[in-house]
Amino acid sequence: MALKIKWSPRAASNLEDICDYIAKDSEYYALLFAKKVTAIIKAIPQFPKSGRIVPEYNDENLREKIYENYRIVYRLKGDFVEIVAICHGAISLESIL
Repeated sequence: MALKIKWSPRAASNLEDICDYIAKDSEYYALLFAKKVTAIIKAIPQFPKSGRIVPEYNDENLREKIYENYRIVYRLKGDFVEIVAICHGAISLESIL
């Protein structure tokens, strides 16, 4: 059975804010960024443990995928994957999660 994907309100807001910021210079690249991040997220349920464990927390169920300078943080929860946050790599997750 394939895992389902659930977005936290924070993660959805993160993606929207990042895309709005990129769109100030280029709507094309904002759309491209959104498509790529969405594609990465849609692939997570196939291999949910393929993302690395988030080093700040060292929790087996809290993982991340990296795209360009951004971290896509997700949590494995039973029969679904929760997208927790999408943030720039320079930002400490401890201040976000």
